[in-house]
Amino acid sequence: MEERRALDFTQHMAKASRFGLVDGFLLLNSHPKAKSYLIFSPQPDQKPIIQELGLVPEAEAVEAAYRLGFEATWGLKEAPWLKAKAPQGEKVEELLALVESLKLHTVCQEALCPNIAECWGRGTATFMILGDICTRNCRFCSVKAGKPLPPDSQEPERVAEAARRLRLNHVVITSVTRDDLPDGGASQFVETMKAVRRSLPKAKVEVLIPDFAGSLKALGEVLEAKPDILNHNVETVPRLYPLVRPKADYRRSLGILSLAAQAGLTTKSGLMLGLGETRQEVLEVMADLRRAGCQILTIGQYLQPTSKQLPVAEYIHPLEFEWYSKVGKEMGFKAVIAGPLVRSSYYKGP
Repeated sequence: MEERRALDFTQHMAKASRFGLVDGFLLLNSHPKAKSYLIFSPQPDQKPIIQELGLVPEAEAVEAAYRLGFEATWGLKEAPWLKAKAPQGEKVEELLALVESLKLHTVCQEALCPNIAECWGRGTATFMILGDICTRNCRFCSVKAGKPLPPDSQEPERVAEAARRLRLNHVVITSVTRDDLPDGGASQFVETMKAVRRSLPKAKVEVLIPDFAGSLKALGEVLEAKPDILNHNVETVPRLYPLVRPKADYRRSLGILSLAAQAGLTTKSGLMLGLGETRQEVLEVMADLRRAGCQILTIGQYLQPTSKQLPVAEYIHPLEFEWYSKVGKEMGFKAVIAGPLVRSSYYKGP
C-alpha cells in the first residue's frame, strides 16, 4: 500500500509539472471532509511556505500527507480568507441615493463586486456608462446581456455631477460592451471624460474600456482624449478565451494596450485567477503584457457571481498572490496589485 501511494505521488508530481507548476507551489489539499490544507515549495532546498500543520521537510511531509489522507493537487477548493463586509452605513446609503437620483449605473452593483462595502463606505465608485445591458455574454460576468438602449446624451454630465458631489480625486469610468454601436461607445467615453474634467479639473480620470470590436478609429478617439490611465483587461489566459470570453481576442487586447503605450498613456490591465489556468500560463500573460507596454497590473481571484456563470476551478492562496506581485515587479511593472479581492477598477486612492 505504501509503495502504491509513493508511486501515486510521483505521478501527481509529473502531472503538476505538465500543468505548469513553477517556482514554489505544490499544493496539498486535505480530504474533502477536512478543513485544513498544506502548501509546499516543491524545491528541495526551500522551506515550506506555510506551516499551518507543523510542516516538516518535503520528503517527510509527503509521507505524512498520505498517511493523513491528503492528496496532491495544484489547487485549493476552499478559501477561508475570502471575507467581505456587507455594504451598509451612512456613506453607502448616500452614494446609493446619489446613483439612483442621477440614474447612473456602477460596476460595483452590476458586477456584484466584493469590494462594494469598502469602496462605497469611503464614498468612491466606478461609473458604468452606456447603460447596464451588454451585447456580449462573457461566462464570468454577471452584467445583463441583451439588446441595450441607445446612448443617453445627458449621461456624461450626470457622471460628472456625481463625481463632483463625491469630491473624487480619481474617477474610474467603464462601460458595458456595445457591439451594436458603430464606434463601440468610444464617443461616450470621450464626452464623459470631458464632462468630468470640466467639473473636477484636478481629478485623475481612468477609463476601463472594451475592445471596440477592434476598431482602430474608435480606440484612437479615446487615446486622443488622453485619459490619465488607459485600462483594458485581458481577464484570463489565451487558452481559456473560447470558454471565458468567446467573443474577445487575446491578441486584440494586447494590441489595444500596445497602442495606448505608444501614445504615451499610462496603461493598466487585469487578470482573474481560478478559472483553470496554470501558473506558467499566468507568467506568460504577464510577460506578454510587459512586451505590450502595460505598466500597471491587477490580479484577483475569480468568484462565481451567480449560478449562471462559470464555477471556480480553484482558489488561490494570498501568499501566491504576493508571489505574483513580486514576480511582476521583477518583470518591470510599475505596480502590481494582487490579492484575492483585487479587481481591475478597484483603486485605493489617497
